[in-house]
Order: sequence, then structure tokens, then C-alpha cells
Amino acid sequence: MPDPALDPEVLTKRFFEELDRFTKSSDTFAKLAASRLDIQIGQTPKTVIWTLNKAKLYHFTPVLPPEKRHPVPLLLVFALINRPDIFDLRPGNSFVKYLLHQGYDVYMVDWGRPGLEDAHYQMDDYVLDYLPRIVRAMQRHIGRREFSMLGWCIGAMLTTLYAAMRPNDGIRNLILLTAPLDFADKEAGPFNRWLTTEYYNVDELISQYGNMPGYMIDYGSKMLKPVENFISTYFKLWDNLDNPAVVESYLAMNKWVTDLVDFPGAAFRQWVVEFYRENRLMEGTLRLRGELVDLRNLRCNFLNVIADKDHIVPTCQSTTVMDKVGTKDKLLLHMRGGHIGMMVGSGANKRVWPQIDAWLAKRSQ
Repeated sequence: MPDPALDPEVLTKRFFEELDRFTKSSDTFAKLAASRLDIQIGQTPKTVIWTLNKAKLYHFTPVLPPEKRHPVPLLLVFALINRPDIFDLRPGNSFVKYLLHQGYDVYMVDWGRPGLEDAHYQMDDYVLDYLPRIVRAMQRHIGRREFSMLGWCIGAMLTTLYAAMRPNDGIRNLILLTAPLDFADKEAGPFNRWLTTEYYNVDELISQYGNMPGYMIDYGSKMLKPVENFISTYFKLWDNLDNPAVVESYLAMNKWVTDLVDFPGAAFRQWVVEFYRENRLMEGTLRLRGELVDLRNLRCNFLNVIADKDHIVPTCQSTTVMDKVGTKDKLLLHMRGGHIGMMVGSGANKRVWPQIDAWLAKRSQ
């Protein structure tokens, strides 16, 4: 019996399928090489309701009528590095849009792009000046005092400090995503080893640059997984140039990743010395403007979400805070994924987002 794989009709069909795939791939590659392909991120409609220096507070346009919305608004806080558009990456993969359809009034902080004139800013300024003003602006805008706050990465650290230092400002719920808080284990993750070595002269670095350049942070992050970041990603893209969904996903993430933001110099030095090296927050010795940060004062409902494959914030940096906070309503949620992929990966809208919503919805009435 003749081999079906050698049938002339089958071979002809496969030839033209491969020819069509090659044509599409070549066209996409040519457009990528010529920088003719672009994609917009952060497209969900929003309004600026407050500004201070480079920082802005956005309110996203609700999609549900008032009677179907949760009465407690949600404030999103991202890190001082990278842009907050990761919360609203693209249509079909937007945590913001998901929250809006679940009935939340969503606000988001944009820290802006610091210049040399902002090199003196410390964590103290963001926690004790910016966040309290942002919260008051949100409270005035929505006409309610109670609110929820969600922080991601360094944004999770900032919101933790705020919730511990200003527990009576109306915060009802705090959600942390991949929060870098405990640096006791100096062997946990490359960043811990790099930043705590005696050869890493953070004072000289800030003296030379003013702010920590975003491209240095980006390069350091990519060197944590050099093969994946510099080789595998492009092989995967090459193999899927005929797949618009894969190309669109790559373009969106690449646009966000390469939109670099500098880390204010004084805050970066504080981050390296007082957190990574001296672990003051978990040791109970951290002071902001002379005020001791006591995690026992964090009394709001508390959800701590960690990623099992996080190579930037190892899980040990996020878990021990559970024993330090003063709240009784607290939950540690282990999720599959990496530092960013946990929230924007292909399965985030089915695995992570619904669990965050289920926890928050019960506490937003």
C-alpha cells in the first residue's frame, strides 16, 4: 500500500502551506527589521486626576454602572522602574480591563521619569509624601474613605511601608505581587549576591550617574537568564513569525521592557544599603524620616501573591512577612509563573486574576 505521505496531492498541499507560511514569515520579518511593526500598550481609557512633579494618578473609565460596582476602589502601584502599563498591557491581556469588568473603580499611579533634578528622592518621599497625597486625591475623587491597594515588585514594598506607617488613612485591603521584603538569605537569587558584594560600590555609581540608569537595571535583569533573554526569545519569535498572536504578544512585551526608567539615585542607594544589605525592614530597624516602620501596625486585610518561578524576587523574600504583619485576615497565595509572566502570561486571566478578584470582592463590599 503506498505511503500516504508520498501522495502527490498531499505533498502539493504541504508545499503550498509551507510556501504560504514562508511568505507570511518573510513579510513579518521584513517589517520587524525595518521597525514598521508597532503596537500600542496601555490603551484602556483613563483620565489624569492628580499630578505632582513627574507623578500622575489615573482613573480608568468604568465599564459598569455605579450600582454594579464595588464601593471600595482599588489603587494600583507599580515599581519605580519600568512603566505601569504592564497592568494594562494590551486588549485581551489587560489586568485593568479585567478589574473594570469585575466592577472595580480602578486608579493607577504613574511615577513618571525622574531626571537628574530628582536624584535626591528617597523611599521616604514616595511613602510619606506621594502616596498619602495620591490616596487623598483618590478619596476626594470617588467620595469614599476606604480603599484597596495593590503593589507589584518594588511597588509592593512601597505599599507595605505605607500600610504599616499610615494604617488609619482608610486602607482596607492590601494585595502584594512578588514583593521583595526580606533579604536575610544573601545567597537567594543573583541580585542579592551582586548587590551585597564589597565590589559593588553603590556610592560611586550614584556619584557618577546621579540616578541609576534604567539600561543598567535592564541589562542586569536580563543577565539573570541570559540564554532565554538573548537567544531563546528570538528563536521562538522566528519560529512563529506567521502567527499574529505570538508576534503581537512579543511586540507588546518588548515595548514595555525596552521603555526604560531610571531609578532615583538616593532611593536606589537606600534600596541597596538599607534593604538588600542591612535588611532593616525585617530586622525592625527601618526608619523613614525618623519614624520606625513596624509591620505589626499593618492591620488591613492582606493578600500576598508569590510566583514559584520568580528569578528576580525569590519566594523567600516574600513569605516571611506573613509572620510579621499585625492583621488576622491574611493569605499567602502560591501561583505558577515568573516575576512578570505570572500576571501577563497566557494563563494569567484564568489562574491568577480570578483568585485575586475572589479574595478582593468579598472584602470590597
